[in-house]
Amino acid sequence: MKNGHRILLVEDDPTLLRGVSDNFRNRGYRVETAMDGERASDLALREEFDLIVLDVMIPKVNGYEVCRYLRGENCRTPIIFLTARNEESDLLLGLGLGADDYMTKPFSIRELLARIEAVLRRAANERSATAGDSNRFGRFFLDTASRKLRDEETGPVKLSPKEYELLSFLLEKRGTALSRERIMDEVWGHDCRVTMRSIDRFVTQLRKVIETRHGEWIETIREYGYRFRPEL
Repeated sequence: MKNGHRILLVEDDPTLLRGVSDNFRNRGYRVETAMDGERASDLALREEFDLIVLDVMIPKVNGYEVCRYLRGENCRTPIIFLTARNEESDLLLGLGLGADDYMTKPFSIRELLARIEAVLRRAANERSATAGDSNRFGRFFLDTASRKLRDEETGPVKLSPKEYELLSFLLEKRGTALSRERIMDEVWGHDCRVTMRSIDRFVTQLRKVIETRHGEWIETIREYGYRFRPEL
């Protein structure tokens, strides 16, 4: 098994789509599929994937444009292109847009699986290198490059954008007593819809995600605010 890595497979040939996705699942990967560029873009930004295997010649929006769009939206999920075009200029274009690898059709499924494992391994090493100790707590680390919280046992953890920003700020000021007013100013700015009770609700939601007991990581400072514990 491959630790449940989740792959988005984008291919408009139904037979190839079925055959490749079956091979992926047989190797222990969890697979989501799309047959056009619009669907692929929507899934890639809305859900969590460890890798995208992306055909170039797909309907509605081609693979190159999908890659360009995702990178423009700060989606850092690794991408492997599949294409029947084998000109050097096509290879350079794909890599220049931010793809991590490139395979031409027809291809060996064994080689594709080997490439996938290599890209996933490289991505994991890069995450470990860029996630400093200050972003680690318990079995979690906050991957600031991809703006994701990762559980080293189960993988990506879903956070809302504001929950991510709150956790990022608390970790940045780890060990410091932070008033609710300062948290509001730093995380929410001048959003007049946010109240002190709103901050408490966000902290409560965040605790449900990262704590097994109340106050394990986020310490309440009575009548003042919060502090992220420097260590247990």
